[in-house]
Amino acid sequence: MVPQSIGEQPLRTFEFVVERDSDAELSVGYVPGWPDARTQGSDIEELQENLGEVIEMLLEDGEPVLESEFIDVRTIQAA
Repeated sequence: MVPQSIGEQPLRTFEFVVERDSDAELSVGYVPGWPDARTQGSDIEELQENLGEVIEMLLEDGEPVLESEFIDVRTIQAA
């Protein structure tokens, strides 16, 4: 079972984007609209752990003010 809170504080949920940096051979992740919420890792597990730590540190400074809201990822075809 996944914990729903830590102590008295409920867990927050954020969507994040994962990209592969082929030059550095790293996974890069960021929370759309939150420029400071970004990091990297050697694989998706390390990336997710690192991003969780970054978000926790940022939340210590208060509620984030997101510059935009993540909506969706879509696929389009073109010739």
